[in-house]
Amino acid sequence: MTQHNGHTGQERIGVYVCHCGSNIAGTIDVEAVALWAAEHLNHHGVVVARDYKFMCSSLGQELIEKDIKELGLTRVVVAACSPHLHEQTFRIACQRAGLNPYLCELVSIREQASWVHTDKKAATEKAKALITGGVERVAWHEPLEPLRVPIHPATLVVGGGIAGIQAALEIADAGFPVYLVEREPSIGGHMAQFDKTFPTMDCAACILTPRMVSVGTHPNITLLTWSEVTDVQGYVGNFTVTIRKKARYIKEDLCTGCGICQEKCPKKVIDEVFEAGLGYRKAVYTPFPQAVPKYPVIDRENCTYFQKGTCRACEKLCPTEAIDFEQTDELLTVEVGNIILATGFDILDARRIGQYGYGRLANVFTSLEFERLSNAAGPTNGQIVLRDGVTQPQTVGIIHCAGSRDRNFNNYCSAICCMQSLKFAHLVRERTGATVYNFYIDIRTTAKAYDEFYQRVLEDGAILIRGRVAEVTDAARLPGEEGKLIIQVEDTLAGKQRRIPVDMVVLSVGLEPRHDAKEVAHRFGISCSADGWIIEKHPKLDPVATMTEGVFVAGCAQGPKDIPSTVAQGAAAAARVLARIQQKEIALEPVRASVDESRCSGCRICNGLCPFNAIIFHEDRMVTEINPALCQGCGTCVAACPAGAISGTVFSNEQVLAQIEGLLLDVARRAPATEPVPV
Repeated sequence: MTQHNGHTGQERIGVYVCHCGSNIAGTIDVEAVALWAAEHLNHHGVVVARDYKFMCSSLGQELIEKDIKELGLTRVVVAACSPHLHEQTFRIACQRAGLNPYLCELVSIREQASWVHTDKKAATEKAKALITGGVERVAWHEPLEPLRVPIHPATLVVGGGIAGIQAALEIADAGFPVYLVEREPSIGGHMAQFDKTFPTMDCAACILTPRMVSVGTHPNITLLTWSEVTDVQGYVGNFTVTIRKKARYIKEDLCTGCGICQEKCPKKVIDEVFEAGLGYRKAVYTPFPQAVPKYPVIDRENCTYFQKGTCRACEKLCPTEAIDFEQTDELLTVEVGNIILATGFDILDARRIGQYGYGRLANVFTSLEFERLSNAAGPTNGQIVLRDGVTQPQTVGIIHCAGSRDRNFNNYCSAICCMQSLKFAHLVRERTGATVYNFYIDIRTTAKAYDEFYQRVLEDGAILIRGRVAEVTDAARLPGEEGKLIIQVEDTLAGKQRRIPVDMVVLSVGLEPRHDAKEVAHRFGISCSADGWIIEKHPKLDPVATMTEGVFVAGCAQGPKDIPSTVAQGAAAAARVLARIQQKEIALEPVRASVDESRCSGCRICNGLCPFNAIIFHEDRMVTEINPALCQGCGTCVAACPAGAISGTVFSNEQVLAQIEGLLLDVARRAPATEPVPV
């Protein structure tokens, strides 16, 4: 449908209404809306109004381009889906036709009208109001040019698990420098604690260790373990990062990793981190034999010298004199162009689930503890035994979704628990021949070869019981329950309550964000969801970027996922970074705030409000300035300024108030206007 009308205004505006198949047209009378826009908004600049089945298609874009050229359009309003999805599509179409892309306004009649209404008449009227607001607003748009900033070729990767390792290697192999920061003494993350990986049951160390070695020896990777990022300044392409390299009390240039210091250290402590509390380590230690780097760390809190001023056995016996008790933390400053956060996850503290008895009943284990029990390099050399370290269980109960999909703990699915629990069942059957019960809510084996593994575990003889476990107790009530752990569960397939006595219980506890995830996110100028996972730019179209340009996310920092998905996301984040490095500069959206210094009173109210640290205060002139490269155009400072000295590009008072007036449909009822009326 095409309508041409006389126009006496300054701008020549084209309105394009998309059917989006039935997404919009199923609720909104699209043709009637286009006709209405042509008839009622002609005196406000609209010279053409069209509707089309899929406006984002190449044919739909060609319609817009043709009208810009032939009708001399100076503004374009597209009524379609969310600007997050296709604003860039229509801007590029306008640019191809010779119109500045920022003279295009996208009106969301899908998310804001069609999808939220069932009344077709009401939705159609709302679409008219939204389009009117867009027409009034676009008349105040000004041509803009993107901001261009250079990209430093170095990249910071935070987190040395498999996601960080993958990202670092991808970038380094492409020939660019990488700083890999890990807070533990060695890279490897949680994957280094595992014995087998599903669904192929290959050795975790066999596939992880070669990559760890590659990171440790790569000429383009600067490995900073036992280190943490303390400060981040700057903006995409030009970040200045401060890293605190904690004192190892080991001179790395002298240490050969011979292990004599660990062997001779008399102080043993429980290893709460790598061995999950099941094994011991020395006060000077490397987390595991394949650790990268090979240099040990002296645990200051447990070292006898730091506690009492005596011992120093490691110093006396070190053949290269690498021990240095006077060593202090170092602060390093590095310049990078992009940052990848791969900070991983924590597991839920099973003590919080009181009814399952962890911490109270000896033979209730967490999934991480079981990983160490079943690991050939673990505290029991891979022998699956009870807490006494000797007895093999004859019956084992594995409880899925411990703390996941539970409104009392975590509402979300932890993604890996089903396959992890099936892996445990397979290992128990393989190594002990014990009877295994898996208690599940639903089995989710959705990835490649996962369901095949599920069928294999069933064939192995594992018994699966569908139902949420109510309680794990040692209170015997029936014959055969003495000395056992009893799992009370509703078997929903059998339709009855059951009491299953077992020797060992394994809790497949859920994944949680790192305990300091919100503090880390704030440090890097990004946000976390209500659950604590880092928020991506778009959950489908951009799951590796964040809302802060130049900061990317990979692995379980973004949300629970298995190893293959983690590796894929690490590689994807690296690809995004490499694309920017190779372009040598990036064009940023010019939607930014700016300060009219003549109106700035120097009150500094805005200074502490900016979530992106983009505001600078000049003490000598007593005025505020906004760094356009850091500013993300959120508008917080604009709203806060009592003097009205700050304005937002594309969100000026005139634009916003004109849009509000249009939304009220007042302009469609008023007498013809010759130009936008100042508000």
